[in-house]
Amino acid sequence: MASEGAAGHLTVDLDALGRNYQKLSAEVSPARAAGVVKADAYGLGAERVAARLYAEGCRIFFVAQYVEGRRLRPALPSDAQIFVLNGLQPGSERDAAQDGLVPVINSFAQLKRWIDAANATGRRLPAILQFDTGMSRLGIPLEERARVADLLKTARSIDVQFIMSHLASADEAQDEQNEDQLSEMRRIAGEFPGLAVCFANSGGIFLGEAYHGALVRPGIALYGGAPTANAPNPMEPTVSLDVAVVQTRTVPSGTKVGYGGTHVATDETRLATISAGYADGLLRSLSSRGAVYCDGVRLPIVGRVSMDSITIDISSLPEGRLELGSLVEVLGPHQTIDDLARDAGTISYEILTGLGDRFERRYRGAANSTVTGKP
Repeated sequence: MASEGAAGHLTVDLDALGRNYQKLSAEVSPARAAGVVKADAYGLGAERVAARLYAEGCRIFFVAQYVEGRRLRPALPSDAQIFVLNGLQPGSERDAAQDGLVPVINSFAQLKRWIDAANATGRRLPAILQFDTGMSRLGIPLEERARVADLLKTARSIDVQFIMSHLASADEAQDEQNEDQLSEMRRIAGEFPGLAVCFANSGGIFLGEAYHGALVRPGIALYGGAPTANAPNPMEPTVSLDVAVVQTRTVPSGTKVGYGGTHVATDETRLATISAGYADGLLRSLSSRGAVYCDGVRLPIVGRVSMDSITIDISSLPEGRLELGSLVEVLGPHQTIDDLARDAGTISYEILTGLGDRFERRYRGAANSTVTGKP
């Protein structure tokens, strides 16, 4: 049953998270594993997740934006490094240096501004240089590489800790783009000799040792998502979601269900309405496609997903099994984030990062607690 009026319970298993980190670390040893905790640790609570990863030995964390780094910095000891994947917007360089945040430099312009900040503060500042190896999203482009190399020859105020790039197709193990990007990364390493390489994301870790470099940066694999498409998932689930029933009813054959009457009952049908919808991250594309579970029984979604509610067909359950306040499984032993993403026509990343703040959040493992809304 739902407790204290909660519409549902989202549980984060920090012990499973820790085991996933250790598994990934063992997979890439002697390389090190960082932790990607951008987007509030994929929606699961960056401060709590980062604290557990730190306890597991993680000392390098990646966020996407400067504001995320500022929020996370007080939650971690001073020996933890926080790298900002998008680099810094103009004007934030000195504050970032003061906060101890490290930019991932994606252009000559960003590098020049970071050097200027180092000179102005009289400090030698760390940085990562990211290069575009074929994704055409972020990273120093081919035409800027020579200028960057020349600038670094005289820039004594910058400590380049890693050179890196991002794999565009690592979840597709047989995609030729992986080899193409690896070859380009090797060329870049030759142009910037002596610098450690950070290359593999979650999928890249399982492409083999050639992709590991000195540092890997898993994200979705930490949180239980499958790192490789169409292959067994080696990671443990870290998230479960149970949502409360608001109402049950029995409708006769021919009854229309939900907005637009897109579902019409073909027989007498028992229905339940649950207290979550697309405002909570359960995407509208799940309409008449997805399902929830109770006692291991699949309960299909019927009609359109609404903003705050979803209707399910419970005819296959014993009568009276569900009532006001009963919980059904949205994520758990019978449905993973990848299963739900498949039914929604999306990816596990979107499912995790979209889970809303109206669920009561619970954390298992170190620092057990219950939090209403996002921490």
